[in-house]
Formats: sequence, C-alpha cells, structure tokens
Amino acid sequence: MDLAPIIYYLQRVGSYDPLVVIIELVLIGSIIWWVVNFLEGTRGERLFRGVFFILLAGAIILKLFVERFSLERVEFLYNGFLLAILVTAVAAFQPELRRALIRIGQAGISPSARPDVEKALEEVLIAVNNLSEQKTGAIIVFEGRVGLRDYIETGVRMDAAVSSQLLETIFYEGTPLHDLAVIIRGDRIVAGSIQLPLAEIGSLDDSQLGSRHRAAVGISQASDATALVVSEETGTISLAVEGKLERNVKKTQIKKQIAELNKPFTGKGGSGKRSKRR
Repeated sequence: MDLAPIIYYLQRVGSYDPLVVIIELVLIGSIIWWVVNFLEGTRGERLFRGVFFILLAGAIILKLFVERFSLERVEFLYNGFLLAILVTAVAAFQPELRRALIRIGQAGISPSARPDVEKALEEVLIAVNNLSEQKTGAIIVFEGRVGLRDYIETGVRMDAAVSSQLLETIFYEGTPLHDLAVIIRGDRIVAGSIQLPLAEIGSLDDSQLGSRHRAAVGISQASDATALVVSEETGTISLAVEGKLERNVKKTQIKKQIAELNKPFTGKGGSGKRSKRR
C-alpha cells in the first residue's frame, strides 16, 4: 500500500500552528456536541449520526485519493452530493430547525407579567387524575412563550377559569368538545376542540400510540408548549415536552415542568432546562 498520501497530509498537519488547530477542533467539537444534544431523543438524532459518519468517511477518502490520483470528476460529484445533502437536511430536520428558531427568538425577550398558575395547575391535576381513573381520553396543552393563536382559532373559544369540573365535563365522552385538545394560558382555558399538528409516527418510540399522543408531541415540536395526555385505553398519563414523550408521569414531575414553563413570565429566570425523558 502506498503511504505517500497519508504521510503528505500528516506533514501538512504538522506544519499548522498547534494553538489554531486546537481552537478549530474545539469549535467543531462544540458545534457537533450541541447539535447531537439538541437532537437527543428525536427522530433526527439517528439521521444526523448516519449522515455525519457518511460525510466524514467520504471527506477522508477524497482528501487521501483525489489529489493523488487526480479524480476531479469524483470530487465534482461529491461536492454536488454535499449540496443535495444540505437541501435534504433542511426538509428532514424541519421540526428540529423550527424548535431551534423558536429558542433563538426567545433569547433576549424581557419577562412580562404572568398570572399565578399554581391554583390552576392543582385543578388540572385533579381533573387529570380523575380522567385517568375513568380511562377517559384527554389532551391539555399549556401555552408557553410562543403564541398558539393559529391553533386556537381552529377550536371553540371559551376564556374560562380553569377548574377540574369544567375540564372533566369537556372531555366526558359524548360532549361536543371531548375529542380534541384544550389550550390553557396562565389560569384560563382559552379554547377547546382544538386540532393540533400530528408528529410523524417515526418520531415516537411506540408505534402503538394513538393520535392524542402524536398530537401532544406534534405541538411540543411546533412550539415551546407542554402537553398532558390521558390515554383512554390504559388511563396512563403522559407529558410531551420539546418533541419528547414521557409516559407514566407523576404529579411532582408535572408540577416541576409547568413551573419551568412559567419561569420566564414570573421573573424567576430564563426559560429553564426542560426535564428529560426518564
């Protein structure tokens, strides 16, 4: 095997300023770490890893052999392939890119007044517990800093105080509003019978999960909202946050998540770090 190309590139690397090389490697590593961490637990994580290793292997092979054997046409095709990968990635990572843009848009926004949600949350927890015991399906969305007006307009306006009795009535099977979602803003039920965007089936670990769970994950991908879901088959309570679904959640977990969701509005800090799937 001819080692000349490898020796040539090793000599080139040895001629670089070590400090510059270290800084570049740290920057590249930081970007890759941020992307992997951001995509953790999403359908985009596996896709990104696969694409990254393919591109890395392709780049190494090209650098070693293109100049050595004058493979200009192969290099041209590879550059076209990179452009195609970039265009495809924009479409494939659309939900993740949307979430990233939402985060960027949140940065630097000053906190504003937010109603006290503690009492409202207690009412929600009572309702969710009762609905779970009765195996009555429900999906309750807590609006974050990103407005959900486009979705609210698809439903029935209510503007009512949050109460366990009202929520249980809304989701009682047979009522006109029971089959879709409710959105809560602060301590008010803004609207009911709301159609939410559905997450792709591949983005959920369990393909047996129904449309309510897909809708909960979908709205958490499209915005910074948090969604509570009660399964009508098992009564299981699930929590959707940032495109991830956590099942069999406890009361304390729900309280913690909603508290994090409302921190920016109560002046207690930034947006907070969301809880991860256990």
